[in-house]
Amino acid sequence: MEIHITESKGTLTARFIGRLDTPAAADATRDVQPLIDGADKTIILDCSEMAYISSSGLRIFLTIRKAAAAKGGKVIIEGLSNEIRQVFMMTGFLQLFEIR
Repeated sequence: MEIHITESKGTLTARFIGRLDTPAAADATRDVQPLIDGADKTIILDCSEMAYISSSGLRIFLTIRKAAAAKGGKVIIEGLSNEIRQVFMMTGFLQLFEIR
């Protein structure tokens, strides 16, 4: 799993590349810390290159959402594949996030 974070005009964008599975979640938790620190901004989670997400990966997304809610930020998810959209629908995450 690779996570590339960029900032532009007060928006943080994280591009997730590969599989956000349980083994990758420990590193990913560390890698998304800048998003949690900057959770007062708009955060875009670009999943267009994400191949898979596990429950551990969903927990990371939920942590980012909770930090944004606490700090007055906003989280937007973009580029969900049909398979990952299905996971979000089954877990109720489609209702928790703004999806583009």
